Amino acid sequence: MKKKLLAILGSSHENGATASMLQCVLKSAEADGWETSILVLNQKQIAFCKGCRTCIRTGKCVIDDDIQEIAGLLKSCDRVVLAAPTYWANVPAVVKNMFDRLLGTAMEETATFPRARLSSKQEYLLLTACHTPFPFSWLCGQSKGALRAMNEFFKTSGMRRMGAVTFPSAKGSELPPKVARKIQRLWR
Repeated sequence: MKKKLLAILGSSHENGATASMLQCVLKSAEADGWETSILVLNQKQIAFCKGCRTCIRTGKCVIDDDIQEIAGLLKSCDRVVLAAPTYWANVPAVVKNMFDRLLGTAMEETATFPRARLSSKQEYLLLTACHTPFPFSWLCGQSKGALRAMNEFFKTSGMRRMGAVTFPSAKGSELPPKVARKIQRLWR
């Protein structure tokens, strides 16, 4: 049985730097024989969270839209790669909205600390691109903020972190060889 990769693009630029990072992973995964599913979040209908917290009890959101498809893919994958650009030291709104809507898929509340609903056998890799040049992208917290937000969701869900790659000074879609090598190294 093939292992399953869920590749999520959280950028509105399907041919930009962040998408190139995700394509680098997809090429490696397909060469390794993985079954891949690609989600372009801007093409999905994801309403805003109502804050009702029903999903915490049931594990399923009450709003009927594309979040059910995303939740199903997330639950059934062996690895997930989230590629999201850095916007104001955070993730784009569409990514944050996905996290809000997947609250009940990721965790359930207990009397003490939230309990993860996903498996520690599942792994995640985080990718982000930003226009800020290195080392300022790191020193000023631009990339760190986006990675922190992404990591918090997956860590709380119970998945294991494979690593993260930042592409600072990102202009256009050409991926520097150093960034591509780091992505391929973490993928394996």
